[in-house]
Amino acid sequence: MASKLKAGTTNAQNSQFLSAWCSVNDVLRDISPRWKMVLLHGIAHGVKQFSQLKRTFPTLSDQVLGQRLAELVAEGLVEKAAVAGTVPPRIRYSATPKGCALLAIVDDLQRWGQQDWSRDHAEESV
Repeated sequence: MASKLKAGTTNAQNSQFLSAWCSVNDVLRDISPRWKMVLLHGIAHGVKQFSQLKRTFPTLSDQVLGQRLAELVAEGLVEKAAVAGTVPPRIRYSATPKGCALLAIVDDLQRWGQQDWSRDHAEESV
């Protein structure tokens, strides 16, 4: 979830204008915070608990991890569930169908970026 823009500012006006013309800007803004798609990918591929995510991504702070997990849950991309019979209670995260659908699109975007975008920009820098 992106931060709120102060009403009346140039940034807020630009955001409203862009949203009216092309809603993909809103989607890209909402999915692009650092670590968000990496976490969704990790969860979808078997990294299910907070502690596992911390071990997998050791430079990710607890605060940002907690914030991104909360965002993913609130957006319906990830489900959060308590593991029955564990003391203290353990929480497991799993990707929802909506989250898996988004990952398929992001994977396509990544492939496109590797095949087309990177090559085009490498030629420009020469």
